[in-house]
Amino acid sequence: MTDSASTAPAHPGLPATGRSTAELLADLAALRAADLPTRGRRTTAYVYDSGRPEVRAAAEQAYLAMLEVNGLDPTAFPSVVALERQVVGATAARLGGDDATPGIFTSGGTESIILAVKAARDARPDLTDPELVIPATAHAAFHKAGAYLGVRVVSTPVDPATFRADPDAMAAARTDRTVLVVASAPSYAHGVIDPVAEIAADAARRGIPCHVDACVGGWLLPWLADAGAPVPAFDLSVPGVTSLSCDLHKFGYAPKGASVLLFRDEAMRLRAYYACAVWPGYTVVNPTVQSSKGAGPLAGAWATMQALGEDGYRELGRAALAATARVIEGVKAIEGLTVLGSPDATLVALGTDADLDLFALADESRARGFFLQPQLSVDGLPANLHLTLTGVSAEGVEDLLAVLAESADAVRPLGPPRPPADIVALLEQVDLTELDNATFAALLPAAGIDLSSADGPARMAPVNRLLDALPPAVRELIATRFLSALYRPPLGG
Repeated sequence: MTDSASTAPAHPGLPATGRSTAELLADLAALRAADLPTRGRRTTAYVYDSGRPEVRAAAEQAYLAMLEVNGLDPTAFPSVVALERQVVGATAARLGGDDATPGIFTSGGTESIILAVKAARDARPDLTDPELVIPATAHAAFHKAGAYLGVRVVSTPVDPATFRADPDAMAAARTDRTVLVVASAPSYAHGVIDPVAEIAADAARRGIPCHVDACVGGWLLPWLADAGAPVPAFDLSVPGVTSLSCDLHKFGYAPKGASVLLFRDEAMRLRAYYACAVWPGYTVVNPTVQSSKGAGPLAGAWATMQALGEDGYRELGRAALAATARVIEGVKAIEGLTVLGSPDATLVALGTDADLDLFALADESRARGFFLQPQLSVDGLPANLHLTLTGVSAEGVEDLLAVLAESADAVRPLGPPRPPADIVALLEQVDLTELDNATFAALLPAAGIDLSSADGPARMAPVNRLLDALPPAVRELIATRFLSALYRPPLGG
């Protein structure tokens, strides 16, 4: 070691000497001070809370018990196989399959979707230009899968009133190069279930696989049906559905990193796998995109399912359904606010009239303690605020409705939203790919973004108005550049 290396000052990420657990946990608590709350009922996106401390404790302890187990080689750690069989089997049993249904436990919905697209692509090795047909409301993960796997994504319009996929439009978009068609149950943006039976039937007639994205609804909809909700058939029981994804870290209330991908037959699951024996190390065979992976999320999902049981999930489903019905009814009484479509699940999209600034409403609601997720307009679909209502949401519905009413009253005098036309024009002319991080960061304050604040932008309405006024391709460039700048310490303060 050189003298300069031995005398270099310690980096804050790696101190010169080890620190106590108490110090570390205190630091973590300080770092999390600006985070959205992960428990309770005031964060209506990103987190799913069962509201049952004993269930969380079971998941946490199971997660920690498997923290060092590596899912890379199930022959070395057979516990992984035993747990995955139970988790996949239980999921399949609720979604039109049984213990014999082939499936894969993955790290999340995006990985499940990528693997479903890979399996469909690899089933057609004769094609050099494969295509994937989706409704415009399909999750961004399908676009990501297409970009990663070299599959062209063909997006089709949805019904502008119901926000459901249009089977005729999807049928018209299919070609000899189509390797997979997609339906959502429900779509994340509006909480509505696409006409799965029609989409799958047409795909089957043409010999094309059909994937149902039930990442957000797969583990919710059966319990809503048990509670009396009218849930149309959407799972593997539907003829023509060949694969289905279901996240357990959403309405399964498991720790993050838990999703299941189900296949109708073993041949398709095998195509999702990856194997490599052309290097001098151990033979690689992976059911997922990841190779080495901790077994904590799998154990956490298993423990959550065991701790809640059918009666626990049924009760949480009833509570989430009641909360959703109350929100839909309560929104009718708030001037300028409306529910888009007719949600089939406990996901609600709130729209506003032309005189009520949607993004300012989100800021006002957050200032009053409720986070609502802004969703931008695209393909003629209006911008809206997303709410995911869970088993604990019923306890806070009246508070939420009161905050929405107060926030609407506060925003209404501001008048219609006014996108910054000068900034929009500038960004449409500038080649964002040519800017370095420092130059890009210098543009951000004009859009209301302050990277020097550890708490992030206090008000996001100016940013969201700007993004909503720009074409999606420009939004994507800005978002990626922003992420790059955000993770650069010199630009972050």
